Parts: sequence; C-alpha cells; structure tokens
Amino acid sequence: MAIEHSGRARNGETELHFVASGENVNPAIFFINGLGSQLINFLPGWVTKFTEAGFYVIRMDNRDVGLSTKTSGDVPDLQTLIDSWFEDRTSHGFTAAYDLSDMARDCVAVLDALEIDRAHVWGMSMGGMIAQTLAINHADRLLSLTSVMSTTGEPGVGRSTPEAAVQLVPIGSDRASIIDDAVAARRLHSGSLYQESWARSLEEAAYDRCHYPEGKTWQLLAILASGSRAEQLPKVTAPSMVIHGQLDPLVRLDGGEATAALIPGAELVIHDQMGHDIPEPLWDEYLADFQRLVERAK
Repeated sequence: MAIEHSGRARNGETELHFVASGENVNPAIFFINGLGSQLINFLPGWVTKFTEAGFYVIRMDNRDVGLSTKTSGDVPDLQTLIDSWFEDRTSHGFTAAYDLSDMARDCVAVLDALEIDRAHVWGMSMGGMIAQTLAINHADRLLSLTSVMSTTGEPGVGRSTPEAAVQLVPIGSDRASIIDDAVAARRLHSGSLYQESWARSLEEAAYDRCHYPEGKTWQLLAILASGSRAEQLPKVTAPSMVIHGQLDPLVRLDGGEATAALIPGAELVIHDQMGHDIPEPLWDEYLADFQRLVERAK
C-alpha cells in the first residue's frame, strides 16, 4: 500500500484539506474534483493505479466541500443558478464569494504546502475548469494539463441536457432520500458502464464524511462569475490533453471539442462508453492516456 499522509494548506482565510499518496520523489499528479465532489471521489483503487505507475498522487477537498473551509453568508438559489448554466451562464446579480481564479490559487497553496514546484494537473468537470485556470494563470507550476469532461465557459458550449440539469437539484430531506437522489443523478449522468453498487457506496461515504449541499451552490456561482476562458486558452503553453465522454449529458461533448480546439497542440480523446463520470472499466485507458501525455511533456 502506498505511503499516504494528509494535511491542510492555507490560501488567505481558506484552509484546504489534502491527501498525498505515494513517494514524493516521483512526479506529482494533482487530481481536482468537480462540482460538490469530495476527494474521496477519486477512489483508493484509482489512487493505487497511479502510485503503482510511479506518480505522487495529490487529492484535495475544494473549498466548500469535505473537510475544507465553508463559505458563510446567505446562499443563493441553486435552481436559479442551474437555469443560468443551462441558458446564458451569467450570475444573475448574485455576488460570488470567490471565482475559479481563487480556486486555482487554492491548488497552488496545496503545492506550496507539499513543497512541489510543478505538477501534472488532471481536473474533471469543474475541476477541469480549475485546471484550465491554473494553466492560464500559473503556467510555471504545471508539467501538463488534462481537462476531463469540462468546457470553456462560453455560453452555448458544453450545455447540459434539460434532464441532466434538473438532476443537479437535490430534493431529499433525510440521509436515505438524499443518497437516493445522488445515486439517481449518477445513473442519469454516467454512460453505459454505470454500476449501481459503486455509485451507492460512494454517495453513502460522501454523505457520512460531510453533507454540505450549500457547497454546490457556492461553487456553481464561482463558475458563473468566472465567465469564458476562450480568449485565454490559446495562450496555454503546458502540454495538454482533453478527455470527454461521447455519452456525457451534463457537459456535452462539444464542450471538450471546443476546449481542445482552443488549446495549442491539445490532444482530444473521446471515450465512447463514458458519460459524466470516470468508471472503473476505463481506468486503464485513462492511465494510458495520461502516460502518453507525460511522454510528450518530457
């Protein structure tokens, strides 16, 4: 089993909980999670696969989820923000407590706490947006960029299907119904390799570790407040890969295609059975994709 330790990094008043696994002399890969997801979303088997391949694996709880700092104040209406994501991608007059640039600086704070100069950055969904922002604002800290099931922030690109957007709004009122809602969302968002038992065990663990539904709202507002990255992405210099699922209903395939088209030299990888998830049957393919990028980054 890989050596593992946890710690906390600080970006201003925000504390970030992180876990690092493997040998710290190995090249670092920083996995960044999506909307409302905790670091446990990257399962132990996933971590082991990358540590055994010779990487030092870093995971963290983004602000407003898990064991990291939570935002205080009145929480905006989630349904209004989801409607905006689906339509025009504006913040509708709500004041964001932070944006994706702040969340990128959170990642830099974790790298600083671990005394890591540069890392491979692998972000999925919102985490892909954060990873893109790192590549734009902190290019000197990246060995490579992998943007997974994400998009550019442009209105009309990578739009959710109406059904997928609706499933982002939880309606449960107790542990059982909240977990049922989350599992139903995964069922809809995942591709043809969806596994019910895997989804349920993960959602149960997430609820018991930290149930904080307001975090999803604050994070979505941060996405909307950050706007489009279309003008900045052509300036990215890190060796880059864009991975997307053919069956993704939450951030549709054109989001990944647009991202790859804008980043110079980016390789676009499309997995036919992938939805908005990273199913275990594709883990070997994700690792192979990443190792191909690492070779290009040398």
